[in-house]
Amino acid sequence: MSLAKTIEEKLGAEFVPLHIEVECESHMHNVPPGSEMHFRVVLVSEAFKAVRKVQRHQKVYAVLAEEMAGPIHALALHIYTPEEWGGQAPGSPECQGGGKK
Repeated sequence: MSLAKTIEEKLGAEFVPLHIEVECESHMHNVPPGSEMHFRVVLVSEAFKAVRKVQRHQKVYAVLAEEMAGPIHALALHIYTPEEWGGQAPGSPECQGGGKK
């Protein structure tokens, strides 16, 4: 199973999202082909009501603790309540590091 699918399943089980996107963005960085290290997550859930943004991130990090300790190098999180969700999250910027340019 891909790491993106594992992330999606773990977050889905914990937060029962109304919307979830997990995208591997490793291809945008200076990493070997086929790497799964950089991810963008969009997560919309009732579970985040009355939870500050920092705490939302901490909750996601706790669910993904094993992956954060190992294969995940970067995790862009866009976390919303249903009321905050506008149907689209910002995209990721182009990689500025390494030798990708």
